[in-house]
Amino acid sequence: MQLTSTPICIFSQNGATYDEVRKLIANARQHAAPGAEIFITGQPLYDAGQTCFLAGQGGPELTDSLAKRASEDASLNVKYGGTFRLRNGQVADGCHASTAGQQSLGRQAIGFWG
Repeated sequence: MQLTSTPICIFSQNGATYDEVRKLIANARQHAAPGAEIFITGQPLYDAGQTCFLAGQGGPELTDSLAKRASEDASLNVKYGGTFRLRNGQVADGCHASTAGQQSLGRQAIGFWG
């Protein structure tokens, strides 16, 4: 069985809508093997007081909420891949994971998928 993961990533000036998420999923499905299981996630969340400057205040939380909503829509046939978190000291540039952050996200993924 093929697994495909689709993250929702946004920029603060544009945000994201549920319709855009539906299109993202449709695009992933077009490029996946027939019958592939598709998981959807939001951007990683950050410790209190921190956020990704590219996504803007509340942006990562919005993407996580949209991923959860999509997984609850039976017509989309996707699964929620869980909430991932980047802690202080795990961010390289204010948004993206440092080497330590990548390792942490990897451990979180293993914890979810095994």
